[in-house]
Amino acid sequence: MIVDAAAFRDEVLRVFALNELEGCLSGEKVDLLTAFAVRLAAENEKYNLTALSTPGDVILRHFADCAALIPHLPETGKALDVGCGAGFPSLVLAILCPDLSVTALDATEKKVRFVAGCAAEFGITNLQTLIGRAETLAAPSSPYREAFDCVTARAVARLQVLSELCLPFVSVGGTFLAMKGPLAERESEEAKRAIPQLGGRIAGIFSRELRDGPGEPLRHAAVRIDKIRPTPPAYPRAYARILKKPL
Repeated sequence: MIVDAAAFRDEVLRVFALNELEGCLSGEKVDLLTAFAVRLAAENEKYNLTALSTPGDVILRHFADCAALIPHLPETGKALDVGCGAGFPSLVLAILCPDLSVTALDATEKKVRFVAGCAAEFGITNLQTLIGRAETLAAPSSPYREAFDCVTARAVARLQVLSELCLPFVSVGGTFLAMKGPLAERESEEAKRAIPQLGGRIAGIFSRELRDGPGEPLRHAAVRIDKIRPTPPAYPRAYARILKKPL
């Protein structure tokens, strides 16, 4: 993927305006998204960070998709992105929501190093990183347990599994936002027994179409789960156990 910075910048403005997302942009934020895309393209030549192969796909399927989550986030406070990958949504949210403290968590060191390197290079001071497994870092003795106002996850695992990994991080009164696309309804139904056991309650599925032109739209959908009581100390279990016997 080759990124022409000037053309990319113009395309970000066009696609965000087309989808009524321009309110979360400013000139500096567009410049940061463009710099992020340039570095992503360069690093993707060395090792696979994203399967998307064109600048247009990155703008719609990464940047706009992540930006559509913003209306459901707190304006301030602490957010955790579980399974951050190459920084989606964590790095995009840190750029677009400078008053939100964002922590990017992944078990793959090279991905976390990439996100941390971008934040350092671009002067993004509201983003921190963690390397480790969610089920370990969310254990009852961990300082990260129930320490976040909002937790996000995108394309990590099915919601029935993901809820056990993510809800223990959410403080009571906070929210878990699972980005699920066209599988949101099906996975919510699968997880309807697990979520209450973990202290959560499904508050709704927020869905919309995102476009970059007249073609087939991208469906953005996020399952919002409110944390209404503490997660029992028995959760999260070991990952193999979660997969073998989901709640």
